[in-house]
Amino acid sequence: MPAFDNDKYLAEQKKAIIQRVGDSNRRLYLEFGGKLIGDYHAARVLPGFDPNVKIRLLQELSDQADIIVCIHAGDIERKKVRADLGITYDNDALRLIDDLRSRQVEVTAVVITRFNGQPEAISFQKRLEKYGIKVFQHREITDYPKNFDFIVSEDGFGANPYIPVTRPLVVVTGPGPNSGKMGTCLSQIYHEYELGRTAHYAKFETFPVWNLPLNHPVNIAYEAATADLQDANAIDSFHFEAYGRVAINYNRDLQAFPLLRAMLTRITGSDSGYQSPTDMGVNCVAAGIIDDASVCEAARTEIARRYFQYNAQHQLGHADDVTMSRVEEIIRKANVNPNERDVVMAARSAATDCRAKGKGNLGVFCGAALRLHDGTIVTGKNSSLMHAASSMIINAVKILAAIPDSQHLLLPDILESVASFKDGLGATRHAGLDVSETLITLVVSASRDVYAQRALACLNALHQCDMHLTHIPSPGDEAGLRRLGCSYTYDPVVPSKNLFL
Repeated sequence: MPAFDNDKYLAEQKKAIIQRVGDSNRRLYLEFGGKLIGDYHAARVLPGFDPNVKIRLLQELSDQADIIVCIHAGDIERKKVRADLGITYDNDALRLIDDLRSRQVEVTAVVITRFNGQPEAISFQKRLEKYGIKVFQHREITDYPKNFDFIVSEDGFGANPYIPVTRPLVVVTGPGPNSGKMGTCLSQIYHEYELGRTAHYAKFETFPVWNLPLNHPVNIAYEAATADLQDANAIDSFHFEAYGRVAINYNRDLQAFPLLRAMLTRITGSDSGYQSPTDMGVNCVAAGIIDDASVCEAARTEIARRYFQYNAQHQLGHADDVTMSRVEEIIRKANVNPNERDVVMAARSAATDCRAKGKGNLGVFCGAALRLHDGTIVTGKNSSLMHAASSMIINAVKILAAIPDSQHLLLPDILESVASFKDGLGATRHAGLDVSETLITLVVSASRDVYAQRALACLNALHQCDMHLTHIPSPGDEAGLRRLGCSYTYDPVVPSKNLFL
């Protein structure tokens, strides 16, 4: 049974936003934080949560809302990658626009923020404009957000072009953090008042959840997800002082609130009416939780997953000691032992069994394990034929399709052809098929084999399954696992002495 009710959440969230819009003569700029599509962190900590429920929300609000997509020029220039999907932020923005359009939700404009003439950002703008999408440039403002006199002037926000909008609600979103959403909202509100109109601001961000306890596993899982940013949850002292009620927020919002409130007051010429950063929010995600025990367990699993992600990054030199110390502090606070995660123990056991039986490949012994949605643990080991993850995927679809374990799914002649092709590209001989190659072989086999057809039809059931590898996955393994949508982690162990697999 799901632990989260999307329909209940959607109804409450829509109601809260419409109430915040309020007077139709006072436009609301709503900063949409987090991931608008593919919010798999939320789906993992809130079992049953639809990763695209925010898109459904926008569909229901589409007749009342303009949508502005922000992207930081620096992220475009350095080709910043969204880690969970393996695509760059500019491509994620294009993907977001396509997904909205496919649901009959049009994007009003794209804003390239903190623009300083970056060539890649200019190319991105030209690409969008060829498809008829309006693009605006907001240049970086000196001393933002501290120098109020300069920022709230014709040389600050006034130097940014106004983005024409017509509806009472303006949703401002973007692919990832630090995309310039808040600055765009404030710039627009400045121009609204310069044009003799009124406008206000609110923020929609799923985590941390303001009306769950400070140390609820869901809120701690948010800290684990942002350990590299050193985010820390805290009681909203502004809210408690104003209302005598406990609400949860995080350090950056608490630190920014006095500046943000003062800036809004400077722009509008009157008090914003907000007494706390919690006041600014319209998050109703807690309304959708219908099984808190299951949510807590899922959140603890997510905390363990994040530990493995950061540990691997640390061992590979992609995360610093400060981040690793923060992650270790978080797992102690949550009372989580990452090594007790069921798929971790199963994967390591599979690797040990592989070594004991001498069935690895060229002295390399790897294991992989996956938990199906019914709780069944499926394992795989590496061999001269397949990588451990490939073996695990084949074993999993056999179980899902009720195919005997002894039945071969990959036709021998196709296997040989793929292996020969791989060798011809210079890969190490007998390296085995990675997940991407295994999936291709399964697809081709399905054209001639009924068992392979049945197995192929079950691949979607692996979406969001939790899994672990005892080694660093190859690029082909990672690409295949991402395509399947598996939530995988791995030990920071190099599976081979070869430099090219």
